[in-house]
Amino acid sequence: QVQLVESGGGLVQAGTSLRLSCAASGTPGGIYTMGWFRQAPGKEREFVAAISWSGGSTYYADSVRGRFTISRDNANNMVYLQMNSLKPEDTGVYFCAATSPTRRYADPHAYNYWGQGTQVTVSS
Repeated sequence: QVQLVESGGGLVQAGTSLRLSCAASGTPGGIYTMGWFRQAPGKEREFVAAISWSGGSTYYADSVRGRFTISRDNANNMVYLQMNSLKPEDTGVYFCAATSPTRRYADPHAYNYWGQGTQVTVSS
């Protein structure tokens, strides 16, 4: 059973940066695609970014491309989301998720494991 724990959220002003971390444990040796999703109040969970097992492939939502960077450190079972030039519309709970390799990296239903989420609030 895979466990995911996010950290690094907080309250920041627009234009600043945050780095989210996701610590993975209990990985049974499977090869995992890792993703970040977010959910704002009253809205559906939406795709933010994903990264392949090797880190060689990364994917971004159009709304964050050029501002956010996803990366991973497989030796330490960590995944990161560097968020720059934050905007108020980036506000939400950010979730880390894991799945076996998939082309449906933007579909939350394709992910088997989820963290509990970390709140990001961007004030204007």
